[in-house]
Amino acid sequence: MIAAASNDLKLAAAKAAGADELINYSETPLRDAIKALTGGKGVDVVYDPVGGEMFELALRSTAWRGRVLVVGFASGDIPKVPVNLMLLKGCAVVGVFWGAFRGKELALDNENFDQMFKWYAECNLNPHI
Repeated sequence: MIAAASNDLKLAAAKAAGADELINYSETPLRDAIKALTGGKGVDVVYDPVGGEMFELALRSTAWRGRVLVVGFASGDIPKVPVNLMLLKGCAVVGVFWGAFRGKELALDNENFDQMFKWYAECNLNPHI
C-alpha cells in the first residue's frame, strides 16, 4: 500500500497503520513518485477521503482499469476533472457513501459487518480508534 499525504506527521500515522511506501507530496511530485514506485504502471486503487487539488493527480496516477474511490471532501474543495481521463485510462471513479449504501442495501451491509467482525476476531482487522 502506498500512502500519500501533505506532511510527515500524517505519513507516520499511515506507516503505523501498515502503509508500505510513503509519499510526501509537499516535497515530491505525486505522479513522479507513484510512477517510480510502480515501475510506471500506476496504482490499481486510489482511496481519496480528501478531494481537492490532489484528486486529479491521483486519478492520473491510476493504472489501466484502475479505480478511484471518492470517500469525501475533507479539503473542503470538490474537484472537477476532465472525464476523458476515465476513457483514456479505462478506469472507474466510484462514490463510496456508507450511509446511502446501508439505506439501500441493508442485507449486503449486514454481511459486510459480519465479515469485518470475523476478521476482527481473527486479529486480521485492527481498527485505529
